[in-house]
Amino acid sequence: MPLLLILLAIGVFAYAWWSRRGKTLTRDCRWRLDRAAGPDHYRCAACGAVCEGPPKDCLRPRERL
Repeated sequence: MPLLLILLAIGVFAYAWWSRRGKTLTRDCRWRLDRAAGPDHYRCAACGAVCEGPPKDCLRPRERL
């Protein structure tokens, strides 16, 4: 029984990692559809980045350490 719980926990963490690895959007990105610029034009309300089509990545410039 403990082995089954350990396997279940590993499976849950593996699924969470797998489902999150393809998405880089953060809470800082707030994409809005800008229909004035076109039917498939998105603009970020936080940083002003623009994108054609549904955004999958955060386009906010990364801070250098």
